[in-house]
Amino acid sequence: MVAEAASHSQRRLVGGSSGGGRTRRVPRLSDFAAMVAILGGLGAALSWAIATVSSTRSSRLIGAPSVIAWVMVFGFLATLGPAALSTSAPIGPNQLLGLFVVGISYNTGLLLTYAALTIGRISIVAPIVATEGAVSAVITVLLGESLNLPTAIVLAAITVGVVLAAFERSADEAPRAGTPNPHHTATESRRAARNAVLLAIGASLSFSIGLVIAGRLGASLPVTWIVIAPRFVGVVGIALPLFLLRRLRLGRTALPLVVVSGVLEAFGSGLYVIAAHDGVAVAAVLGSQFAAFAAIAAFLFFGERLARVQLAGVGIIVIGITALAAVRP
Repeated sequence: MVAEAASHSQRRLVGGSSGGGRTRRVPRLSDFAAMVAILGGLGAALSWAIATVSSTRSSRLIGAPSVIAWVMVFGFLATLGPAALSTSAPIGPNQLLGLFVVGISYNTGLLLTYAALTIGRISIVAPIVATEGAVSAVITVLLGESLNLPTAIVLAAITVGVVLAAFERSADEAPRAGTPNPHHTATESRRAARNAVLLAIGASLSFSIGLVIAGRLGASLPVTWIVIAPRFVGVVGIALPLFLLRRLRLGRTALPLVVVSGVLEAFGSGLYVIAAHDGVAVAAVLGSQFAAFAAIAAFLFFGERLARVQLAGVGIIVIGITALAAVRP
């Protein structure tokens, strides 16, 4: 395994052309593993951010249950080929149970997230859901994963940056164009925002459990198996019942949105599992940066303006990413 082999990497002496030897530090495998965790986490964040923005629009068109159903269908189709071509691996009862739990956690988290996006703003929902990374990092430390103090400090700073970058301004509570329900009264808007917060908290807790288990399954199972399992659970447990009950909705406008969401959710999950294999805590927190990316997208596409505190959060994230690459052992 990459993580196991990393501890055995050494420095080597490389001779110069004149015969005089010079000492050169060859990058350790652990350095490569750390970069995989960082880049994979960021790639997952960008994929999930785009999927979140697409899902926001589609959830308001056809409703959260239909959105998650189609996201699971298209995500399953996108990962079916790679899963079939992946290397076979022995699978036991514990791994099957783990895949099932990941599937339940993932689908529950998405359903709650889409329901929150239907009634709330991205800049409220995204940062709360993004705390899944911090919760997952805490869980992995409790389960025994080592985390040095500098890395812990940087991860904490990045987590703060994620929350600040997607922070909702109190002065922007008045309904206006671009909000989920611009014709609601101030009282109705506050009630909807409160319900969106509760749904987002539930989504974060659900996702954090799945993230930890998925990261650990990546050490023994092909990535594509872990990615396709939640989508299979979603197709069987959500899409099929809605279809049989004739409650599965889809329109011409929503079709490309759910396709993008389904494919990028799957792609982001694959990147996360690869990254988490080399550091669950780092991958989980960096993956949660989708909230910052989503806040920027909300500004561009939904007219949700960035406040100074949000811009400060983006700055903290950029500095944190640079620092994280330096302090990782």
